Amino acid sequence: MIKFAGVLLVLFAGTMIGFLQGARFAARPRQIRELLHALQRLETEIGYGQTRLPEALARIGGILPHPLSELFLNISRSLSRDSAESGETVREIWERAVRDHWPSTAMRKAEKEALLRLGSTLGGSGREDQLKHIRLASIQLQAEEASARDDQQRYEKLSRSLGVLGATLVVILMI
Repeated sequence: MIKFAGVLLVLFAGTMIGFLQGARFAARPRQIRELLHALQRLETEIGYGQTRLPEALARIGGILPHPLSELFLNISRSLSRDSAESGETVREIWERAVRDHWPSTAMRKAEKEALLRLGSTLGGSGREDQLKHIRLASIQLQAEEASARDDQQRYEKLSRSLGVLGATLVVILMI
């Protein structure tokens, strides 16, 4: 009876590991699309609404799903209070927030670098220059989204299958 329970636990654990890895492959293109939507909103807020950066980021953070919402809201809060008190630049606040929140996303290094490059130009240059950098980051992220969709199609089902098959192998070796 105990051996049977162990077999079921191993099968369940292996299957769940495979499904969790497959879910990460599915989450990456979705999060990149959400980030692209956020950059489009930021472009609109800066270009047409002429909204201050902390307020624009707070509005965007309010409509985004987790974990990206936390990133934008954290940057907004830090810009509103910390920069006045500590003398930190927008770039420093942006980089700190991206590094702190990045592990909770399914995105990879290329998306992080595009976002960090964007953060280095926001708040420190003119409106038109900021809009150009937002468009450039959007183009880079669109290319990464296409790559992420390809990876999802290739590896999502494979990860699930490997989880089940790996757990089955362990069960066979146990018996």
